[in-house]
Amino acid sequence: MKVKDITNLLEKLAPPALQETYDNAGLIVGDPGMEVSGVLVSLDAIEPIIDEAIERKCNMVVSHHPIVFKGLKRLNGSNYVERVVMKAVKNNIALYAIHTNLDNVLQNGVNAKIAEKLGLKESRILAPKSGQLLKLVCYTPNDYSGQVLNALFGAGAGHIGKYSECSFSSTGEGSFTAGEGSNPFVGKLGERHYEREQRLEVVLPRHAKSAVIKALMDAHPYEEVAYDVYAIENSSPTIGSGMIGQLPEPMQKKDFLTMLKQQMKTAVVRYTETDKTHIQTVALCGGSGSFLIHNAKASGADAYVTGDVKYHEFFDGEDSLMICDIGHYESEQFTIELLHDYLTENLPNFAVVFTQTNTNPIQYL
Repeated sequence: MKVKDITNLLEKLAPPALQETYDNAGLIVGDPGMEVSGVLVSLDAIEPIIDEAIERKCNMVVSHHPIVFKGLKRLNGSNYVERVVMKAVKNNIALYAIHTNLDNVLQNGVNAKIAEKLGLKESRILAPKSGQLLKLVCYTPNDYSGQVLNALFGAGAGHIGKYSECSFSSTGEGSFTAGEGSNPFVGKLGERHYEREQRLEVVLPRHAKSAVIKALMDAHPYEEVAYDVYAIENSSPTIGSGMIGQLPEPMQKKDFLTMLKQQMKTAVVRYTETDKTHIQTVALCGGSGSFLIHNAKASGADAYVTGDVKYHEFFDGEDSLMICDIGHYESEQFTIELLHDYLTENLPNFAVVFTQTNTNPIQYL
């Protein structure tokens, strides 16, 4: 098993193209072709984690947070970031981070894990992202439309919300003249040929563009394939920030806060009051999620669960939304479980270990 095999698997779960512009997810240290003896999964990639990886004979660390967010001008050990990178290089340990790209996926993402812990039903993306979808239009002989569609669907096209294999087709007539040196599938050299064709249209995620076009080329019978790719403005229901869902039954505010504290294993919940008597619709965002408070309010949520809320941001609840700050680490701690389970399920005979190190830098008295 090589580093690239692990990273390819992780990038199926959360494509790197989905990370935010400020982020630095991906392979930060290491050779993609290096053989991997074991993977240590953690939330952070700090020095104690590297020490644990060495002790447990793991030469790859998969963390949620990247150790390097911006360029390093020197590597002389003057701060913890440089020391981690130096120790990883010295001990031949690969470092991989799967950060905001894992935050931004609906299935098996950071926020889906929180929703699962809270028992939410009918969960969906709180703030769907636009600019993530494309439309592919291509033309194929009538008898080959099924073959081409199957290839496009297999490469990731045709998903709209909870529906798959979505497409539109219309029949028309195409024409071409095969020139010198060509090898036409139908028609004769030098003669204009008319062919009854299907115009096929499918939606695809932007990050799957290369794979879908390759699938089109491999499945299409023509030597030269006519196709167009359009950017569309539709928001993607499966890509975006935060989540919102329903508790199975309405809960009194105190009972909800008690459940939240227990399920998220946090020492403290900072929260605002609300004029609502019960909590049922819950919005959430792992990590620093104050940027979604207004989305949570607009969605009709009774409570919003996140971390790193600043003093003045608590006022944004305006009594109609209970803002619950459970802490950054606490909101994302189960991401380790998510990644461990995903890798173990897909690599059942490979050593994937759960860190025994608590990397939370914040202590409570």
